[in-house]
Amino acid sequence: MKRPPAVWLFDLDDTLHDAANSSMLGIHERMGSYMVEHLGLARDEADRLRGRYWRKYGATLLGLVRHHGVKAAHFLHHTHILPGLEAQLRRSTHDLHALARLPGRKFILTNAPAAYAARVLGHLGMLSLFEGVLAIEDMHVFGKLRPKPDARMLRQLCARLGVPPTRCVLVEDTLVHLKSARRLGMGTVWMQRWLPPATASHLGPHPAKARRTRRRPAYVDRRVRALKALLT
Repeated sequence: MKRPPAVWLFDLDDTLHDAANSSMLGIHERMGSYMVEHLGLARDEADRLRGRYWRKYGATLLGLVRHHGVKAAHFLHHTHILPGLEAQLRRSTHDLHALARLPGRKFILTNAPAAYAARVLGHLGMLSLFEGVLAIEDMHVFGKLRPKPDARMLRQLCARLGVPPTRCVLVEDTLVHLKSARRLGMGTVWMQRWLPPATASHLGPHPAKARRTRRRPAYVDRRVRALKALLT
């Protein structure tokens, strides 16, 4: 019988809650406004760069740090002030029960800032179900910010947790992050619960997000649409 994973790494947005139709709307609006105010860009150019950097680096922030000298802490603070966020979040009793029953150590691994992650998890009632929250502020390698999908960060994370990558499973909605994890030998689960269907005419606020399809990439072990599926 195959051993269960020693460590589960869960993404947050669009993996544990429907961010595309709640928090992400405000975050993207604030990112665009930040780029307009602090970089002097027109709004359409700001939106274009936001998507371009997300696709190229896995996080808009990295492009802004590398090409515009933006301070990460300043950007994260101003783009994640979200009045009324809690009213947009929907708690699921089924998800809480599934996470509580899931064997192994469980961590959040998110490219979002720690304060935002704690706020979301706290309202969803999930915070106590995880051993820790590994947010973007924790993703530094040799002094440089290396968020998902950076393989160096993932390798360092496994070393910090004291487990080989082969004993970890990443649960994610973003394929490029899963692909990077698989290269290190991690197990991979593609959460499709809140992805748009293959027939959707657009991808909403995440232009680089994959659509939900019947096809499973070779680097994905499983596709699921509910956390309870992880128990089987």
